Amino acid sequence: MKRRRLGRTDIEAAVVGFGGIPIQGLSAAEAERVLLHAADSGVDFFDSARAYTDSEEKIGRSLSGRREGIFLSTKALSRDAEGMRKEIETSLRNLATGMIDLYQCHSVDSIDQLERILGPGGAWEALARAREEGLVRWIGFTSHSREVAAEAVRSGRFDTIQVPFNAIETEWAGEVLPAAHGAGIGTIGMKPLAGGALSSGEAALRFQLNGGIDIAIPGMDAVGQVDENIRAGDLAPPDEEQSTLLAGEKDAWGELFCRRCRYCMPCPEGLNIPFLLLLEGYYNRYDLTDWAIARLATQEKRFSDCTACGACLEKCPYNLPIPDLMQRATRLLEQD
Repeated sequence: MKRRRLGRTDIEAAVVGFGGIPIQGLSAAEAERVLLHAADSGVDFFDSARAYTDSEEKIGRSLSGRREGIFLSTKALSRDAEGMRKEIETSLRNLATGMIDLYQCHSVDSIDQLERILGPGGAWEALARAREEGLVRWIGFTSHSREVAAEAVRSGRFDTIQVPFNAIETEWAGEVLPAAHGAGIGTIGMKPLAGGALSSGEAALRFQLNGGIDIAIPGMDAVGQVDENIRAGDLAPPDEEQSTLLAGEKDAWGELFCRRCRYCMPCPEGLNIPFLLLLEGYYNRYDLTDWAIARLATQEKRFSDCTACGACLEKCPYNLPIPDLMQRATRLLEQD
């Protein structure tokens, strides 16, 4: 695989990294097999999060014996310094390491959250202190909001940003990614398959890696997925067949695709609108009916709890008819 330097950091890694979400569902032995296969195949950037249950621990157990040449990245949801310090210490134990290459503020999706992180007593202070102590080398940021990511870039306080740029969510290429590169900030691509909306890992990664992303981190929980994904590591653009596939899938999702920017949140009725719309897409476009219904059952509020109050209509930057989509999804997914 080709290698790239991650912005102004000294992390020069293979362009296809490892996203640590899916290994939560594997046994320790299965996770170790996939992780070691990835490392043996040239993957050297491994990303996890405190919120991913035992993902950090599985990575730590599997890779602690080959720490040299491996870049470890993780993240936490804490917004204050005290909470972030505790999360860093836990991550160090879980990952079985004395130093984490990249520690990120996780899922910062509002300006208020960003201001709290960067303000006095905020999480950034704990990260900066950990960096001075040699516990953390670089400080990053993840977000699904282009407005917040752009502001984080302008702040000059982060070495990397991690965003969901892919063949469907192309808007990031308009401002955020060029601004990050101009400021020397590394770009990490999450959700290359748009949360499962795209079917070919290789095609999706080729698109992402040729569109402004330095390192991609597809989630992987099988050896076959590793083998498919690393084929994109030669940095060739999507070929004609792959481009046709991606364009067709983007058209299939259409203009009603929720980008999960979360501008519609919070919902007055407590609905997790972006997640519910993602489930509707899986059910309606990819025939993942049983899976979507099973995931819906885990939600405290469902499509039918929408009162069509219209608060989300005023906030959605893509003018999605959210109440209409909720009514349609009620008919599809909540049939008794």
